[in-house]
Amino acid sequence: MKKTLYSLMLDEGVVREVDNLAHRLGTNRSSLINQILAQYVDYTTPEQRINDVLSTIEELMSPSRDFVPFFSPNSFSMSLKSSLEYKYRPTVKYEVELYRGTESAAIGALSVVFRTQSQALISAMTDFFRLWKRIEDVHLRELTGFKIDYALYDGKFMRAIAAPDTECTSEELAQTISEYIKLFDKLLKCYVAGSLDAHEVEAAYYSHMISSKIHI
Repeated sequence: MKKTLYSLMLDEGVVREVDNLAHRLGTNRSSLINQILAQYVDYTTPEQRINDVLSTIEELMSPSRDFVPFFSPNSFSMSLKSSLEYKYRPTVKYEVELYRGTESAAIGALSVVFRTQSQALISAMTDFFRLWKRIEDVHLRELTGFKIDYALYDGKFMRAIAAPDTECTSEELAQTISEYIKLFDKLLKCYVAGSLDAHEVEAAYYSHMISSKIHI
């Protein structure tokens, strides 16, 4: 969202208290004043929406035994850690980043970061990531028309988060992202463990997709 520079006359004591509060909240004077004024006139800023979505994801994921979420208020990203059921239980970290303003169809990105020395595990996870892209290219694009950007690096898989295909609240978007990550994590673990093959992963994805009211 476009921002414009304005000049305001403020009491020094007010500015001092605003600066103190901004420091405690991990933000700056301009952002805090913008937030206060937006709340006063009942307007949701892009920053507030992002904060609402990410904090709700943290609330939704916290009760799960499969994830350890971490979110710092007033930031545009969060992370969730999950352990694979594979020998020494290597960790997979999911990073959710939401964009404050963009002209593209993407509202953010989901990254899957993993570290392992096992070539067998690296190969299995790489196969899963490529399988996931193929599945979404076929089923999600056919349903929504989305053209999703993907990237695969050493130890990292990235998938753009598309703008929802229907209007939704911050809570509904948070729920959709949370369920997507849960599905991805569950199917990744099953595929790596050998309990699901490619066809079964595709069937599970398709079942979830057609039952979802919102797609990203």
